Parts: sequence; structure tokens; C-alpha cells
Amino acid sequence: MLDYSHKRFLIVDDFSDFRTSLKAMLRELGAKDVDMADRGEDALSLCRHKRYDIILHDYNLGAGKNGQQVLEELLIGKLISHECIFVMVTAESSQAMVLSALEHEPDAYLTKPFNRASLSQRLDKLVERKTALQPILQALDKQDSSAVLAACASLSQQDKRYAPLCLRYQAGALRELGRLDELEKLLTALLADRTVPWACIALGNLLQTRGQLPRAQQVYELALKSFPMFPGLYDGLAAVLSAQGEGKRAQNLLEEAVRLSPLAIRRQMQLGKLALENDDFGIASKAFRSAVEQGRTSCFKNPENYLGLTQALTGQAVDGSLDKRLQLDINQTISELQKTYSNDQAVQVRARLAHASSLVLSGDAAQAKKLTEEAVARLAELESFFSAEAAMAVASQLRELGQAEASDTLLKNCVEIYGDDPAVMQGIALQTSDPAILGSGLQALELNRQGVRSYQQGEHGQALEHFRAALALQPKNISMALNTAQSLLRLGGEQATPALLEECRACLEVVRIMPENDPRFARYQKLRHKAFGDE
Repeated sequence: MLDYSHKRFLIVDDFSDFRTSLKAMLRELGAKDVDMADRGEDALSLCRHKRYDIILHDYNLGAGKNGQQVLEELLIGKLISHECIFVMVTAESSQAMVLSALEHEPDAYLTKPFNRASLSQRLDKLVERKTALQPILQALDKQDSSAVLAACASLSQQDKRYAPLCLRYQAGALRELGRLDELEKLLTALLADRTVPWACIALGNLLQTRGQLPRAQQVYELALKSFPMFPGLYDGLAAVLSAQGEGKRAQNLLEEAVRLSPLAIRRQMQLGKLALENDDFGIASKAFRSAVEQGRTSCFKNPENYLGLTQALTGQAVDGSLDKRLQLDINQTISELQKTYSNDQAVQVRARLAHASSLVLSGDAAQAKKLTEEAVARLAELESFFSAEAAMAVASQLRELGQAEASDTLLKNCVEIYGDDPAVMQGIALQTSDPAILGSGLQALELNRQGVRSYQQGEHGQALEHFRAALALQPKNISMALNTAQSLLRLGGEQATPALLEECRACLEVVRIMPENDPRFARYQKLRHKAFGDE
């Protein structure tokens, strides 16, 4: 039996008798530092102030966060290190619960009841594994992908038992380092030997990113023949089919994934979006409703789920008329959305437009007009801009509600901010053919492309000039502002002139309009930290 006297334990369970019993077991194993909590929220609070070595967390805690949601939040918030052992404990054994819990990969899954001997045996194996993997896990905590690769190579040579685990860590490190050719070679070689679900998903994602959709589809389809109970494979294949325009097949796959593992809020949200695109408003309503309900205690809570549910309910109007039952459901959804996100002015605008669209179908044109006018007035007061997808949705709603001028203004801003994205431009072109809107960014796009090429070739001074010229033409464009800021910081590092630093900060002030859910937000934060130092 291992020495647990220096390990810090956290027990989370809503039954006091079980907490006391489990603590006694740990004491018998030599544990001295054992904390307890009966709610997921309390567990998170404890983890914010103390680093634990081993967490034994019950899955179902009644009202509030469940074990899966706590684990998600611990990982996203980096409240536990990679060396921490997280054991999911439960008396439940339903397929839906087990698959949902295992998808988030706790270190172990322990079914009640168990005795001290079985607990000791399980913990000993987990500690032994974490100890062997320690150099890799410490490198992961430091976000040092090169060190991860070196540690993987060393451990694979020292102990062949850990070679399969090392391959997975190695694949992640190669992806983080952008060494994609090496990653593809590693995954292809592994899958030629045996079918491994995580490797299939990794290769499928890589191939999709590279535009090799038929090959990615083949990878997922072959994997599903061997692992039909693995929901992540359905997700991957659905994404590939959707990218190929096969939205209905993609929806069917996600419906199967949700049937297997319904307690995954992001999967429910994706199913809702696909169903909306397919005008399957019944499935969309069911999926978004599940996402809303799960989101009440999840860190993945998202206003898009409320808005999606509202759109799906509105889509169920018959012959252009919305019955009272549906309108009541919409009113309740909108009310909860506005209350939950009372400080988010962009959400408040979208909530009013969604409500107005439903009221038009309910025959309340006067109230619909009032809400629309309130939304238009609030648009001018927004401190940050919408995401590209949200901006196009709002523009479409404004046009449908008789606000063509406001719609065109929003689309023009969208071009200025996101016009370097071809997919965004295609979406805008579906709403307008106005050359004053669509043609304003072409020269800036070419200058930005030239800047990227120069930067990649190490011609940083030339790259900066291209980026500056592009940004001058499209002063609200996020990518161009970030590119200019990065080039200025690169030259600032070499020349350290206050003028370059001040120009960089001005570029980053432009980017403040970016919503936090934009995938470039992390890059913006890193550049801002370098430019401002104290933030």
C-alpha cells in the first residue's frame, strides 16, 4: 500500500454518512489532509483556494452542479493540475450517465458501494500511473509542448507500458506546435496497427481542417464500425458531412449521439443549430431546451441556446400564425434570457428582435414594432460588436422586421470587422448584393494577404507596411488590427521604440469590440498583455 500521508484529498458527496465513511477509509489508508463538501459549487470554491492531489466526486449531487459539470469547470478554469487524480463516484449505472461522464475523461469511475480494499487498489494504480507520467503532466501544466514531446520520448523508452498513453500526449503536443505533417504521420501509423477512437477523432479533425473531407469521412465511418457506442465519433462525422452540405445526414448522426449521451450541452446545441438549418423545428426545440436546462448549472451556459429555442418555437407557426401556447413558451424563454444576461447589451438587443419576430406571427404588430425600435436604438450604444454569425442573424431579423437601413448598416460593419473571412462574406452576400457593402474590403484583403506572406518569410518590416495599409482601409477589422499589433511588437522587441509600442496599443484598442467568444480572443489577450504589461 502506498503512503497517502502527504496527499491532499477532497470528498464531494451530498450524503453526510457516505462522506464520513469515505473519510474514515482514507484515514485508514494514512491520509491526514481530507476536506469535504456536499455541493459542486462548494468544491469549486475549495479548489480555487487549495490544490488537491486526489478528488473523489459524486456524480449526482441533487440540485446544482453535477460531477461532470464540476470536472468541466475545474479543467477549463485550470483549478486542478494535470497531476491531480479525479475519481467520479456514483451509485448510478445508466448508459446515458456513464457515457456522458466518461466523455469528460475522469481518471477513474468508481461505482458505489465499495470497500477500503477496492478503494486502495484503485487509488494505488492511479497514483502509480500519475507518478510515471509526472514529467509529461508537469510540462502540460506549463504549456510547454516541446517538453511534453521530450518527456514522452523518455518515458516510452523507460517503460513500454506507457507507450500508448505517450502517443496521445505526443499527438496533442504536435498539434499545439503546428507540426501537422508529423501529427498526421503519427496518427496514420497508429491507426494502421489498430483502431483507437481518440486517434480517429484527432486524424478526422486534422483532415477536415486541411479540407480533405472525403478522407476524413472514411476515417470516422470505419471507426464507428468498431466503436458504435463512442459519441465523439458521431460528432466528428456529423461535422464532416455538414461541411459537405449533407445537413440532414449530419443531423441524424447527432441525434444518435444525443441518444447515447444526452448530458453533453455542446452536442445538444450543435444538434439544435443543424436542425434549425434543416427546418426541423421540433428536433431543434427539443435540443435547445435540453441545452438551456443543462446550462443553468454549467459553465457552458450560452445565450445562443435561449435564442435558438426561441427561433425553433417561432418556426413552428402554422400558416403564418403562432398559437398562444407557443407564444407563452417563447415569452418565458425570452424573460429568462433577459434576466440571466441583464448586463449583456448585445443579448438584450437580440432578445427584443427575437421577441418581436414571434409577436408579428401572434398578430401583435404594435408591440413588435415597439420592441424592434428599442433594439435599433440600443444597437448604437453597444460597446462590443456581435460575432459574425450573430451579426448576420440580427441583420436578417432587422430586414424582416422592416428595418432595411439598420440591416445594411450592420452588414457594412460586419464586412469592416470580419471581411477577411470568406465564409462571412458568402453569408453577407446571401442578404445583399449592394457593391457599397460587399466591395469595400477587397483591396484591404489583398494587402493583408501580402502582409501574412511577408511575415511568414521573416520580412517583418515589409509585413508591417502591408498590415498598416490594410488596416487604414478597414480600420475596424479584427484580424488586420491583430496582425498589425503583432508585427509592431515583433519590431518593438528588436528596436524597442516607444512610438511602435504606442501604435500597437492603439491597434489593440480597436480590437476591444471583439466578443469574448471569438476564437481570436486568446490571441488578443496575449498581445495585450505584452503591450500593456500590467494587464
